[in-house]
Amino acid sequence: MSFLSDYGRIDEFVGVCHAVMLDVTPDLRIVDITHDIAPFDVRAGALALVRAVQYLPEGVVLAVVDPGVGTDRRCIAVEVEDGFLVGPDNGLLAPAVAMLGGPARIVTLDNPEYQLTAPGPTFAGRDIMAPAASYLASGISIDELGTPADAAGLAPGLVPLPQEDEDGTISGEVLWVDRYRQLPAQYRTGAARRAGRVPGRIRRRHDRRPGAPGALGLRLRRRQTLGARVGGRFLRHVRIGLRPAFRRRRAQAPGREDAHAGRPHRRRELMRWGTSLVLVVLLVLILVAALSQFVFHVG
Repeated sequence: MSFLSDYGRIDEFVGVCHAVMLDVTPDLRIVDITHDIAPFDVRAGALALVRAVQYLPEGVVLAVVDPGVGTDRRCIAVEVEDGFLVGPDNGLLAPAVAMLGGPARIVTLDNPEYQLTAPGPTFAGRDIMAPAASYLASGISIDELGTPADAAGLAPGLVPLPQEDEDGTISGEVLWVDRYRQLPAQYRTGAARRAGRVPGRIRRRHDRRPGAPGALGLRLRRRQTLGARVGGRFLRHVRIGLRPAFRRRRAQAPGREDAHAGRPHRRRELMRWGTSLVLVVLLVLILVAALSQFVFHVG
């Protein structure tokens, strides 16, 4: 069992789901992919899952990032060539399913015999999806878990496509910033090479349109390289972690750090210097007052 969620590690949610799965299948081995997806960030969860799924052992994948919990969105189990994926039908599973060759069968998890009796609908990960995933791992047929669904009806994962500008520049949105300050963009390496482009100059562009995400733009031009390397078949990783201008800048890309917030950084630096200066002045005043008192008493 491979398990990904946005539950975090502070609360008991992950441990409870582990307990539910182990209660159904006591000898189950569980791989925790990550539980630090930003709350309800389906796109971040889908991207993390598709990056990891090709390395996971055969079996069952349970993925829970579920902003629609408590609504009429369905929980599903998807059969692929080497196993099953279980999660909400909100686009979270679609990229990983596509990576694994597409769905063979999809079942809506609506059989109460393979669910926990729950007092409310707000913890479907524990009450519906975790038991279903564990039953699949124990050898139960996917058909037992619920009603068959149309494989073509799987909710797609929404990822912005790269664009080519009039001057031939390929522009892409940085989808996240990992802990090594790498900025994976969503253009295909092969497409860039066929167009005669190489990873190059990074231009910070903030889309200020209403509702647009604050994202860093990567623009690729000929013969302008910047220590890039391929991080996978679908994404390009551009290493900028050793560039101080970027390393010091933080903000928010979708659920992650944003490398283009230079002005807020400078304001923070000025505030730190101002605070230090005030403390030094106060310390000098205190010392002068103490010295004056000493001289007065001695005199």
